[in-house]
Amino acid sequence: MSVIVVLIGVSIVIAGGFLAAFLWAVKSGQYEDKYTPSVRMLFDDEEKGKK
Repeated sequence: MSVIVVLIGVSIVIAGGFLAAFLWAVKSGQYEDKYTPSVRMLFDDEEKGKK
């Protein structure tokens, strides 16, 4: 029974770490670029033009 309590505690700490990392990424502007992903497929690769 005590092993289950330890595992639940460890999993909550790990989940909290992932939540903190996600919130840090959102606050630091990692997801602010809304334009580039929608038009990235329209850009030509540099290597194809040099051949």
